[in-house]
Formats: sequence, structure tokens, C-alpha cells
Amino acid sequence: MTLENISANKSFGGWHKQYSHRSAVLNCEMRFAIYLPPQAATGVKVPVMYWLSGLTCTDENFMQKAGAQRIAAELGIAIVAPDTSPRGEGVADDPEGSYDFGLGAGFYLNATREPWNRHYQMYDYVVKELPELIENNFQVSQQRAISGHSMGGHGALMIALRNPEHFNSVSAFSPITNPVNCPWGRKAFAGYLGTNQDIWKQYDSSELMKLSTNPVPALVDQGTKDDFLTEQLKPEMLQAAAKQSSYPLELRMQEGYDHSYYFIASFIEDHLRFHASHFKA
Repeated sequence: MTLENISANKSFGGWHKQYSHRSAVLNCEMRFAIYLPPQAATGVKVPVMYWLSGLTCTDENFMQKAGAQRIAAELGIAIVAPDTSPRGEGVADDPEGSYDFGLGAGFYLNATREPWNRHYQMYDYVVKELPELIENNFQVSQQRAISGHSMGGHGALMIALRNPEHFNSVSAFSPITNPVNCPWGRKAFAGYLGTNQDIWKQYDSSELMKLSTNPVPALVDQGTKDDFLTEQLKPEMLQAAAKQSSYPLELRMQEGYDHSYYFIASFIEDHLRFHASHFKA
């Protein structure tokens, strides 16, 4: 698979780079960003944290706003940030132009309904195609963590719960924890998957955590002043699911913090150190 380097910026002794490539899974051109810490230039294969962003975001939001490069350089962790949906000519979008469905809102699932199923296969992209691409082209190991924010927090938790053998740890900021029971999730799942709610539950972190028998250590941070807390995010549902299955979840309610990247930047060091503690030496 051919990678085209779009940009390169030195940062804390390592490199932030953007690449585009043709995705066979999504049937379109895709872009991702990667931060390679200085250790990757010494011949050492470094572990990777995959970061999944939220509604309306691209690969750029986290890399430009979170301030993660300094601590990633210290710990020797690569960071990979894909786009949040397929894009380009011929890729379907919400005809009403809403921000919570269509372009920028892939919800990290495999769509089954027309016309979305032609391109919106973000689950397979994140689980299969992207890691294979990264591991074949960069100085990284097969030790992986996954993290994300909001819609991306949903994606990170759900993907780790469904693929525990692929990840050492998972974390999330302000995740949509119970999408089958919130407006964002119900709209997206009905549009991409149809009306069968048994299929919806296969992409719902709270439902999956209730049944988990092979847990991945999880850290979740949620701000108490998040405007979406009660209606959309529902962390209490994830907490209840963890209690039901004795899941190793640390859920921290952070007083006064909102849904923004100011929140993420405040605690991203904790998350990177959490993942570093679960990577093997």
C-alpha cells in the first residue's frame, strides 16, 4: 500500500507526520497523523497508542491541541490519529448537513445500510487495516493501546472490549458510553445499521462490558461540567456495567471540567502514563 507524506514537523526530538493512502476497506483516500518519538529513530520498535477523535474532528484536532508529544517522547510511545470517517468525492453525507451523522461522524462501526455501507467501515479500518499499515511501514511494535474522546471514546472502549487480544489497555475522555440509549447513538445506529437493536448492542460499550470475560485495563475521565454529560454520555451506565462483570475500570469524575480539549490537555499525561504502565518492557 502506497503512503504519501503530506507534512512533517519535528517535535520534542521526534516527528509528527501526516500521510494519505488509498484505503481498500473504506474505498476512498484516507489521511492519518503519526507522532514518532525519538526512540523510534534508534532502531527500537516502540509501542503505539491509537487515538480516536470525536464528532466533526479530523486527524489534526488531537495532534494540535492535546499537547501529548512531550510526554509521548519521554515514554517512547508512538501516537496514531486517523480521521473520524471516510471522505472524498462519492462518499455519502447526511443530506441535511448535520454534524452528528455522515462525514466526520463515522462512529467507528461497520455500516450495513445503503449508501453508507459502501464506505463507512470504520471498525474494520481501525481494527485491521490501519494497524497493519502502521506496523508494516514504521518502527513500531505490536504492543497497542487505544484511546479517544466523545464519539472516539465510544470507539476506543468498544473496540478494546471486542478485541481484548489486540490491546494492552484502553482509555477515554468523555465517552459516549451507552449509545443505544442516547440521541447521538440512536440516530447514528439507526442510520448506519437499521432498526435491529441487537446489532446496535454489538457496538455499545456498556452492553459489551456487562458480558466481558477477558478485560483490558480501562481508564475513563469525565468532566462534571460537560454539557453532554446527562443526555449523551451517561458514565453511570458504564460504571454499572463494570460492577456487574467486575471489570477493571477506573472512572474519574473531574470537577469543573467540560467537553473541550482544555480538559483533554489537562489529563493526557495521566493517560499516556497509564498506557505505558501496561506495555511490556
